[in-house]
Amino acid sequence: MRAAPIAAAAPTTTPTPTPTPTPPAITLASVISRFESDFLAEYQDRLLPSQRQALGAMNGCRSSLSAQMLAQCSSCAQQRLVPHSCGHRSCPHCQHFESQRWIERQTQALLPGNYFLITFTLPQELRGLAWTHQQTVYAALMQCAWETLAQFSREHRQLKGQAGAVGVLHTHSRRLEFHPHVHMSMPASAFDAERGLWRSLRKTKKGGHYLFNHKALAALFRGKLLAALKAEGLTLPVCLPERWVVDCKSVGNGHKALVYLGRYLYRGVIQERDIVRCTDAQVTFRYRDSATGRNALRTLSGASFIWLVLQHVLPRGFRRSRNFGLLHPNCRHRQRLNLLRLRMTPQPAAASASGRAAQAPALSERPKLQCRCCGAPMVIVRRRILPAVFVNGVQAGKARGTDGPVRAPRERQVH
Repeated sequence: MRAAPIAAAAPTTTPTPTPTPTPPAITLASVISRFESDFLAEYQDRLLPSQRQALGAMNGCRSSLSAQMLAQCSSCAQQRLVPHSCGHRSCPHCQHFESQRWIERQTQALLPGNYFLITFTLPQELRGLAWTHQQTVYAALMQCAWETLAQFSREHRQLKGQAGAVGVLHTHSRRLEFHPHVHMSMPASAFDAERGLWRSLRKTKKGGHYLFNHKALAALFRGKLLAALKAEGLTLPVCLPERWVVDCKSVGNGHKALVYLGRYLYRGVIQERDIVRCTDAQVTFRYRDSATGRNALRTLSGASFIWLVLQHVLPRGFRRSRNFGLLHPNCRHRQRLNLLRLRMTPQPAAASASGRAAQAPALSERPKLQCRCCGAPMVIVRRRILPAVFVNGVQAGKARGTDGPVRAPRERQVH
């Protein structure tokens, strides 16, 4: 008896998994809009004028109720309205281009040699004084930090000359607590103007790099800052620590240090991608724990989160970033330093063959809007178009092309 042939099994098709939709990013403007009334009820009396201005600017940043500009396509003449950004330097949604331009400018001004990142921290006992006299204490903090490095550079047995540094003031810790400190990006080199010599620090016997003793830096910085605060007429606390904290570490050619310093220069103290959760009562954000080196979460009320962000708004007109010494734009040795960069920087083969020095790369241009229809660049033809006035959520009058009142949009437009 012949066995019946076995039917071929039907091919099984594996269902294609449905991609998980990415949740929309939580913007700082949406958090402020949700908890602004609670925040003002709790922190109204503690707000400074600069913080109040920042609150209003970030609350209306790129929203449907902010001023708009009319963009027109250069190819197909398509038009669309684009909301203006607030342009505030504490807004994480703005100033991305300005941060990149700052990094490019500072990178072009890098001097040959190994760079160090020196951090001068204000002790906890002086933070209350810094909060009540921000303009004075912040300026003294940056100036005394530079004077300390300049004196060490002049007295160093290898350098014996004028140094340069890029200083950036930070007022926050990783948990966004009030923690004023200054980062100084400094090359381990100095220029002797009398002899016309450029001296760079040699490596140690162990093969690493060592610039200055951090304890000696802290002692000199302490004396300079206390003397500067007394000269300004400020009353110092009775109990002050004898040992202050100064950190000094090598950062290679200095480019990575500039990227780190430029991260919080124009875009506030928190990135919007780090705001991971926003409920009806609380906000959760992500930060990197300095003890473990891993990401951690911190949850607090919406009003407390807004205050945590606003307390790092600097006084109006205060420059967070400053160049000192050889890196100052008005340095009298600037022409000599430019020649030094050209001599010590390797040039392309084409430029060497022609005998001409390669020019510095041009700074990047501001990105342009692209047309959604044809992809061509769009041109701004009108700015500061004020939105319609809404009364109790209803537009006063009728909009063109509609038969009834137009409701005020609630969702924010993000471009």
